[in-house]
Amino acid sequence: MKKFFTIFLFATALFSAQNQRFIYNYTYIKDTLNKTNINKELMYLDINKEGSKFYSRDVFVQDSTMMALYEKQIKTTGGMNVIAAPQSNKGSFRNKIFKTYPKYEVSMETRIGRDVFKVSDDRPIIWKILPEKEKIDNWETQKATTEFGGRKWTAWFSTELPFQDGPYKFHGLPGLIVKMEDNSKTHQFDLKGVSKFKEAEAKPSEFNSPQKTISIDEKQYQKLFLENRNDPAKTMRQMISSGMIGNMKDQNGSEISTADFIKKIEIRAKENNAKDNNLIEIDLLKS
Repeated sequence: MKKFFTIFLFATALFSAQNQRFIYNYTYIKDTLNKTNINKELMYLDINKEGSKFYSRDVFVQDSTMMALYEKQIKTTGGMNVIAAPQSNKGSFRNKIFKTYPKYEVSMETRIGRDVFKVSDDRPIIWKILPEKEKIDNWETQKATTEFGGRKWTAWFSTELPFQDGPYKFHGLPGLIVKMEDNSKTHQFDLKGVSKFKEAEAKPSEFNSPQKTISIDEKQYQKLFLENRNDPAKTMRQMISSGMIGNMKDQNGSEISTADFIKKIEIRAKENNAKDNNLIEIDLLKS
């Protein structure tokens, strides 16, 4: 016990000395009717003394690239046109998950239409810690199970990493979650690297700075989520009718009519929804 306590104190001093970034591979299947189409996404869990932030590295890079293009467009033309950019399978996890220490209050930043919401989530994560142990890469881990978001999950955590944190909204184990998988084996997180980061690295550019968020709870979010999923063009119609949107162009840069633009949005959304039937929180789809 004395030896373990000494190692724990050393690990705590090592990892709390500077901001830590834990890099996960997120492997998931979006469409249960096409399980051969496996998506992979690189995720960051950035931890400092105030709390943690979990987000997609791929989306962060894509957004930074798009913002650079828009900044260039504004400087060149003085305005910004709507461009229907080609869709990509890489980087589809667009939400950001925040946990504040020491209470581990969980919130999610997400966009629906024009608005950015801060969704508080006070649902408890109740763990069952099991005796099974396994070495995963360089870490000695122990097994734990829980139920969350309509799924049953199995996690492997390591007390060698002294953080009661993990990927997505998961937290509360006596060590960082190194591996996590749901029982359907369609969502899996694997810790692949550890590094340090500077606060500036995780912040968006000034142009892409977050707009004011609207605070809601989990039940309010589910209602808005379903409304947007059932009527994906609602926000665009409002923006067009208010004059906020000017020229509309397709991905080839050719101008298209308002009706055609709206129709393209609706068709694409219906196609995407049909292929996106395996959300990480599957109970979101319940009315």
